[in-house]
Amino acid sequence: MEDDIAPQAATAVVCYFDPSCPFAWVTSRWLLEVERLQPIDLRFRIMSLSVLNEHRELEPWYREFNDRAWGPARVCAAAEAHHGNAVLRDLYTALGSRIHVARNKDVDAVVAESLDELGLPASLAEAAHTDAYDVPLRAGHQAGQEAVGEEAGTPVITVDGAGFFGPVLTSLPKGEEAIRLFRATRTLAGMGAFAELKRGRGALDFG
Repeated sequence: MEDDIAPQAATAVVCYFDPSCPFAWVTSRWLLEVERLQPIDLRFRIMSLSVLNEHRELEPWYREFNDRAWGPARVCAAAEAHHGNAVLRDLYTALGSRIHVARNKDVDAVVAESLDELGLPASLAEAAHTDAYDVPLRAGHQAGQEAVGEEAGTPVITVDGAGFFGPVLTSLPKGEEAIRLFRATRTLAGMGAFAELKRGRGALDFG
């Protein structure tokens, strides 16, 4: 009788990320931890805080951050255009490890080292300084906005097609804690009436 029971499909999860966003980084590492512990169908897509904020009045420090964030996002868009969506997973990890863990703000060095680590063409680095791949970058960003249903920053995730902003995490859940959070997220994603849940943020800890 048990042989007649079809296996349950893995939960489909899409993580929309801006490689420069520290909160997207923590959320993405949490999802990779969940993937390590249980079957989920996890994919990564690019979005852009630079696109989101390009026409806004911002404090000088945040404008500088957004101006710098164009580079890594554009390189991701170029890499995906030439090498397919699957390249984003490892490229994001390579970029994010340097940006968020090593705290390297030299975009050119971060991009060059990341491409070299993955054996990707060095010429992709040129995308950081042009708008040649802004059409696919903006399309990915728009897909993330449409998944939420309103304007949102990053991280954006979808769980079995239900999209929302967050979860925003200030440290990385591991093991059973990561699974508990994922189960709660999946429960909320499945409730059409759920709209928002928020509290104050503590300091970021990449641990």
